[in-house]
Amino acid sequence: MLASRLGLGYLPAMIDKPDSTATTHFGYREVAEAEKASLVRDVFDSVAGKYDLMNDVMSLGVHRLWKAAMIDWLHPRDGMSLVDVGGGTGDIAFRFKAAGGGPVTVVDINAEMLQRGRDRALDRGILDGIEWVNGDAENLPLPEMSADAFTIAFCIRNVTHIARALEEARRVLKPGGRFLCLEFSQVDEPWLAKLYDAYSFKVLPELGARIADDRDAYRYLAESIRRFPDADTFAGMIADAGLANVKVRRLSGGIAALHSAWRV
Repeated sequence: MLASRLGLGYLPAMIDKPDSTATTHFGYREVAEAEKASLVRDVFDSVAGKYDLMNDVMSLGVHRLWKAAMIDWLHPRDGMSLVDVGGGTGDIAFRFKAAGGGPVTVVDINAEMLQRGRDRALDRGILDGIEWVNGDAENLPLPEMSADAFTIAFCIRNVTHIARALEEARRVLKPGGRFLCLEFSQVDEPWLAKLYDAYSFKVLPELGARIADDRDAYRYLAESIRRFPDADTFAGMIADAGLANVKVRRLSGGIAALHSAWRV
């Protein structure tokens, strides 16, 4: 899948020179655009060792059901190639392979998360079929039209330019290729939203402090979820990136959402 494997070069997406005066959000903070990627990298490098455990604890295991729903909707088959972006610890890659999928390239900006994924693969006796690549969702080091499927789970809200990451997803997909995004979303019911806010801003940071020894990382997590567009707005962004037949499935009362689309 990678250029080295195919014997081909690749043309990364054209990226404008960063505007040193432009700002974006990092949780509820306004930061320089040029700083956000490194701030996000620091967060996930800090929690990499406890990331999977924290996912189980903070969601009471429900994230496993969401990821199972993602793989079920993708319906992997033998020979289907996958690019999984932001999946450094291997959760989606392992599920895809177990469901009968073909070769996987995991791309993550965080070296510590990728090392965690490699270690988990070795623990499972997985020695080939998954390639681990340190790369940026906004400028993927992959050839155009090289993947049958593209997944991104709980990652896209952390990128600096969401539209650019979506354009990159379209670029690396083959015509007829499938895009699936699993991300936190906006809760539908007011009563549930109130409970969810209390949990997110009071309980979650405390869990982060006790289990991952990083309260601020999980405060950022809660804030980044609130700053992410609602499911319908995000569906419009996917369509604007040139992906077609966009569909949405809301999960657990809107706590998370699955978005599906196709490259035509």
